[in-house]
Amino acid sequence: MQNSPVSALIADPYGTYAELREAAPVHRITGPDGRPAWLVTRYEDVRRALADPRLSLDKANASRDNYTGFSLPPALDRNLLNMDPPDHTRIRRLVVKAFTPGRVDKLREPVRRVADELLDAIEAGGRTDLLASYAGPLPITVICDLLGVPQDQRPDFRAWTDAMLVPDPTRTHLMKEAIGNMMRFFTGLIASKRATPGDDLLSDLIAARDSDGGDGSEGADRLSEDELSSLAFLILFAGYENTVHLIANAVLALLDHPVLMESLRANPAGLGAAVEEFMRWDGPAALAIRRFPLENVEIGGVAVPAGETVLLSLAAANRDPHHFSEPDRLDLNRDRSGHLALGHGIHHCLGAPLARMETEIALAALLERLPGLALDVAREELAWRPSMRARGLISLPVRW
Repeated sequence: MQNSPVSALIADPYGTYAELREAAPVHRITGPDGRPAWLVTRYEDVRRALADPRLSLDKANASRDNYTGFSLPPALDRNLLNMDPPDHTRIRRLVVKAFTPGRVDKLREPVRRVADELLDAIEAGGRTDLLASYAGPLPITVICDLLGVPQDQRPDFRAWTDAMLVPDPTRTHLMKEAIGNMMRFFTGLIASKRATPGDDLLSDLIAARDSDGGDGSEGADRLSEDELSSLAFLILFAGYENTVHLIANAVLALLDHPVLMESLRANPAGLGAAVEEFMRWDGPAALAIRRFPLENVEIGGVAVPAGETVLLSLAAANRDPHHFSEPDRLDLNRDRSGHLALGHGIHHCLGAPLARMETEIALAALLERLPGLALDVAREELAWRPSMRARGLISLPVRW
């Protein structure tokens, strides 16, 4: 499908991806920025490409005039989503221990406490926009607690991330303002933590940045100042962005499948498996982070020139009938192993264990506390963010 309109992928992603996947494994399209890109849609090709070292995440490897993307300042741009090994390996190693399954498991009680506090605030009202009052505040509270962001310094990250990821073409200044606000916030936060360290992940990263190993020499894992602020930005940004949509999409899946909702209400032990299927069926990221071939490569039998933009569709891959039986059906009993909702290979989502745990607890608390949960608007009135990359609702009005 030459120059497939992006509007179709936003309005009807799964139907459009099914057509594209059936027609060919790789398509030349015009992206949201008006630039050409190669869209990969079949499971085996997407999975292989996610782990292919010839496909770089570093924007420096994009051919001239081929990719624009965010114009982030260096203090936010030196993050894992723009890096290849060895820098990617070095920086990921510094933070991966904070997100091991064992460490994440210790956060279960604090996360449930936050979920209950949020539900305490809305329970008596009988109706709410669940995205604004629950699915959004929960992950931002958890990730701010993990990083050690003081309560009185927690700004409106949802507004900032929306302005960056779904920019209003009529008000382009909002995106620049959001980026500026992000940069000033993290610069100030790091200065505060450096002066008064706490028992939190950001203080640990600052210590790793400032340590010289006791002999005046920089250790192999030492961060630059831009890498430090960019890493803090990524943890907070991605920790919020993916999880809020994962929770909201999972709630909508339950509302669309009331028999399943009542089954999980009666047997919450099944929520862990359910979250995996929710991720496969309607995950928070339709596309992986763009790649740029370091050399001419062949993907799905299609020759892709070096430096051009490659878009790997996680949404299309996770509904590929050659890998998942009846992929459009939500089925908690299926073999969903190998789904790609949170990536694959060395760039697999760093916070995947945390996102899974938060979603499981968010759903468990919701089912326990709010009987009779139902949509408070007609299903067709729900609106999705106008984004080809993210799969997220604008609001989720419910009643109980």
